[in-house]
Amino acid sequence: MNDADKKLKYTDPKKKKFKLEKMETVTLPVRGMSCASCVLTIEKAVKNLPGVANVAVNFAAEKAVVEFDRKISSLETIKTTIKDVGYEVPEERAGETGITQTEWRRARRRLILAWAITAPVVVLMALEMVFKVMVPLADPLMVALGGLAVFLPGFATLKAGVNSVRHAAASMDVLIGMGTLTALATGVLRVFNLPFANYAGIAGMIMAFHLTGRFIEAQSKGRASEAIRRLIQLAARTARVRKDGMEQEIPVEQLQIGDLMIVRPGEKIPTDGEVVAGSSSVDESMATGESLPVAKKTGDPVIGATINQQGLLQVAATRIGKDTFLAQVIKLVEECQGSKIPIQEFADRVTARFVPVVILVAILTLLLWLFFFPALRPILAGVNSFLPWVDPNLGRLSAAVSAAVAVLVIACPCALGLATPTALMVGSGLGAERGILFRSGAAIQTLKEVRAIVFDKTGTITRGRPEVTQIVPAPGFTDAELLGYAAGLEAGSEHPLASAIVETARTSNIAVGMPENFAALSGLGISGAVRGKTVVVGNKSLFAQRGIGIAGLEERVAGLENDAQTAVLVGVDGRLAGILAIADKPKDDSVRALAELKAMGYHLVMLTGDNERTARAIGRQVGIDRIVANVLPGDKRVEVEKLQQELGLVAMIGDGINDAPALKQANVGIAIGTGTDIAIESSDVTLVRGNLSGIVTAIELSRATFRKIRQNLFWAFFYNVIAIPLAVAGLLHPLIAEIAMATSSINVITNSLRLKGEMGRKG
Repeated sequence: MNDADKKLKYTDPKKKKFKLEKMETVTLPVRGMSCASCVLTIEKAVKNLPGVANVAVNFAAEKAVVEFDRKISSLETIKTTIKDVGYEVPEERAGETGITQTEWRRARRRLILAWAITAPVVVLMALEMVFKVMVPLADPLMVALGGLAVFLPGFATLKAGVNSVRHAAASMDVLIGMGTLTALATGVLRVFNLPFANYAGIAGMIMAFHLTGRFIEAQSKGRASEAIRRLIQLAARTARVRKDGMEQEIPVEQLQIGDLMIVRPGEKIPTDGEVVAGSSSVDESMATGESLPVAKKTGDPVIGATINQQGLLQVAATRIGKDTFLAQVIKLVEECQGSKIPIQEFADRVTARFVPVVILVAILTLLLWLFFFPALRPILAGVNSFLPWVDPNLGRLSAAVSAAVAVLVIACPCALGLATPTALMVGSGLGAERGILFRSGAAIQTLKEVRAIVFDKTGTITRGRPEVTQIVPAPGFTDAELLGYAAGLEAGSEHPLASAIVETARTSNIAVGMPENFAALSGLGISGAVRGKTVVVGNKSLFAQRGIGIAGLEERVAGLENDAQTAVLVGVDGRLAGILAIADKPKDDSVRALAELKAMGYHLVMLTGDNERTARAIGRQVGIDRIVANVLPGDKRVEVEKLQQELGLVAMIGDGINDAPALKQANVGIAIGTGTDIAIESSDVTLVRGNLSGIVTAIELSRATFRKIRQNLFWAFFYNVIAIPLAVAGLLHPLIAEIAMATSSINVITNSLRLKGEMGRKG
């Protein structure tokens, strides 16, 4: 701790805990981890630093997510601590995630070198075991070749094992190091005519298979993390900007807010911005998962890295760097992948004790075979007929060493460490590709367990903006005339209903000018002159006051109001011209999505501040029976709490602003995104596209991801529960044990990768 730190006051002097205030979250690349034990070593060391609130290390992604107070600790201190316990924290370059090309090539070189050295060992063993040809000086050759394989390509493994022991930790490298060195030692002893079977060649082969497994594992981990890599690669590299009347191409990093970008057809939009000139359609599938292009015109927001398909656009930059949509998506996905989920806690507790227990079991196995060899030897003879690798002619020492080495190399904490993060990486990556952003792994686990889903109405179930739904002219007026008079008057109003009428007129190619003698009539409507006619637009009270009858359309007005539509009456020169029905319509996919959720067995509840009649009308349209209406934003949290007490785990879907307290109270808060506005702190999940079909996909993804996690953990535990006793019993040759160990880790990763195909079939 530096002098500045010493001046800070402890909140708990005995435990030396600080009050944390200025929190920051960083993601660091970590290299050199071999199994889940390495994860626990790093987490323990970093958690002990003052000012660190939380740390989660992802073995599969090779990243550490650390939340700390910069006033108390520092990034350099955290990096130094990770290095001090034996791991690397390289500088991460833009575009890199997970295993880099340099590391991949290094792993491949080790693999090739290991097998180049071990190939003659395979030949020597085949000559002796298959063809019964005894090669002169076979034992010294085995020791020399095995030693080269262990100490040259396997040096990094041995070094990592020594680092673990030096820092009082135990990792997979410790087990491999102990196993290969023990096997190599038998060859040395055999050269000096001591009664040992020569396992020196086996030591080289164990290391070769181990490095093969690590290479394949690295490739698979790269595939698991490719979602982030693809997101990073989506970013534009350069931008064409107009300055001082001249166009120039600059790196995206040099963009400033307000810069005018020129985007031609087929080009990527360099950064988030707003269209200031031109119109086009933009492919936003990378952001929202929506395959159809989105029309863009002046004033519309656009997202960086999306593709302009038609027309020339001039775009003013509104967000740059880490504030852009793409940067926020990458940050959210990385944080999700680096987080821990509840089910992983049990696996972590097992892993923390795994390697020490395995070493103890290996020692006990050695002693067991040494002291009870006569009683155990019949086992070897009994299984030789169907397990050809079991040698019934081994002596006491050789049998004991063989069984102990098999125990060391068969045990696999790697599979346990990869079981959860690989599935989480694939699942969260698939979600990002579909416009579903999980903020944490815990949200993925909890979402599948909710029993009820609560929906805000406006902007969640409905579109969040009023639209003209029906045009009902009175006798003597046409649709165009009715809409023209109403829009001509409403052009002078700023009311949301006025905007809906004016927009409908313009899309219908009806000219809209400004009214004369415009007057707003509080609680009634508006009046004025349009094209020389006296026009009034408002409610029934206004028409009663003006003596304008609505006979013949009264039932139509009542019917519209019962269907949650606002009936706007239009009068021209003292006569009823007709009715415009205005409503906040349900989104196109709301009915289908809610029907699917109901079929999946969820309790659906609408929670809204609107009046009971409007809420129930919308509920009837979309198929929600349980309505809680007239609820103020501040009271929504209380209503969610009541539902939790009644129904169990609850998910809440809202806009992330007025609904923030309720989203926080819910077991899973789900925010409806608005294209570029995805940094909604109150939510656990963000649906970027804004459609309710996203929640169906999110739940399916949650279930599928967690199913993979359960499968991975089952097979990881099952493998060790079965394999270790077989090794203790002497039924596994050390080489077979190492192949099985490597296969178990690869199986866990490939099983996680199958999630892509399963979700792909669901669309």
